[in-house]
Amino acid sequence: MKLIEAIIKPFKLDEVKDALNEIGIEGITVSEVKGFGRQKGHTELYRGAEYVVDFIPKIKLEIAVSDDLLGKVIETIQTTARTGRIGDGKIFVLPLEDAVRIRTGESGGDAI
Repeated sequence: MKLIEAIIKPFKLDEVKDALNEIGIEGITVSEVKGFGRQKGHTELYRGAEYVVDFIPKIKLEIAVSDDLLGKVIETIQTTARTGRIGDGKIFVLPLEDAVRIRTGESGGDAI
């Protein structure tokens, strides 16, 4: 099992969610986060004054998947979230030691 953490642009969330549903992913955790990478934020005008926005709003997806679905999920997120511009995001893959469904007590692959 693996845990996929993907950081994407907020306006791509619905498109990515729908694409993941189409390939059979049923569970996703979504968080609103802020951060920056190479783009280092941007400047904005507010009431005539210019100021720097260091942290840019992003969406963080967390998806627990079996090893056989890993490649398909990564490819789906990558193709759906891509705009071709800086700040499209990142995908991280972490080993997932175990998972337990609280309601039934199922564990491992049966829990995801």
